Amino acid sequence: MKIAVDAMGGNLAPDHVVIGAAQALKSFTEADSLVLLGDKSVIQASCEKLQISHQLFELHHAPEVIGIDEHPTKALAQKQHSSIAEGFHLLKNKEIRAFCGAGNSGAMQMGALFSVKPIEGVIRPSLAGLVPKEDGGYALLLDTGANTDVRQDVLLQFGELGSIYAANMMGIENPRVALLNLGKEEGRGTLFTQAAYQLYSGSSKVNFIGNIDGSDLFNNKADVIVCDGFTGNVASKMIEAFYDLLKKRNFLDDFFTRFNYEAVGGSPILGVNGNVVVGHDASSPEAIKNMILLAYRMAETNFYQKIKVAFGD
Repeated sequence: MKIAVDAMGGNLAPDHVVIGAAQALKSFTEADSLVLLGDKSVIQASCEKLQISHQLFELHHAPEVIGIDEHPTKALAQKQHSSIAEGFHLLKNKEIRAFCGAGNSGAMQMGALFSVKPIEGVIRPSLAGLVPKEDGGYALLLDTGANTDVRQDVLLQFGELGSIYAANMMGIENPRVALLNLGKEEGRGTLFTQAAYQLYSGSSKVNFIGNIDGSDLFNNKADVIVCDGFTGNVASKMIEAFYDLLKKRNFLDDFFTRFNYEAVGGSPILGVNGNVVVGHDASSPEAIKNMILLAYRMAETNFYQKIKVAFGD
């Protein structure tokens, strides 16, 4: 099984990627391999500096780099030999089982959307993130930034996609799905969330428990929390900021330590024809390692195929 990572992705690439990749390899089997995409000479120089053998990896030469601030669609069209474009080319041709990267997140999302493409029946693929629960587990939050404006039918599909992920990747039986809203009562929120509530109430595909508000984000009321990408992105960035504030003041405990994005590593894109994970642009080696291991687990379970089966019914 081959997993590929964008070696040029992230603020401190390729060094942090090389270190994290070497750490992730310790969890691979002998039959597995890890592909590093990027300029071979740059990757080899990084390996030599870090005293990590480049022969641990399979190097795929991609001479172009999409910068973190470049326009995603334009950059993908103009830099077809970039590490991101090459990664999606390999994934589309099934030469790898999963692709992950901590570079330009917009380019990663656009590559997934226009290269491997959405699974038939999926209106809009979703970017998902994890929210720590007080009881020690996690809830899945989606969307976290890929879709800022969504209709009620898309919000319903987010719950379906999230349920499949929670059941297969998080081991949660019959996951509880809730809409993140202004209040818990039916009829609250925007016209789209109100309409989504009605769709959920009539759906047999998800275990819908109703609305929750922001005060329920970290308790154990829901396993899958659904919202538009604007709301989800604000919530996830606030969690990151809250962790940084607590860390500066030495207020961390076992619960708040799990607010650190490094522990999760990346966000899966749900609903495309391949296993794709998007990492944080400030990823440390620990975050890179966990991003790769998440992609590995998705490939190991052949996760995206489970969505194809569910949406093919």
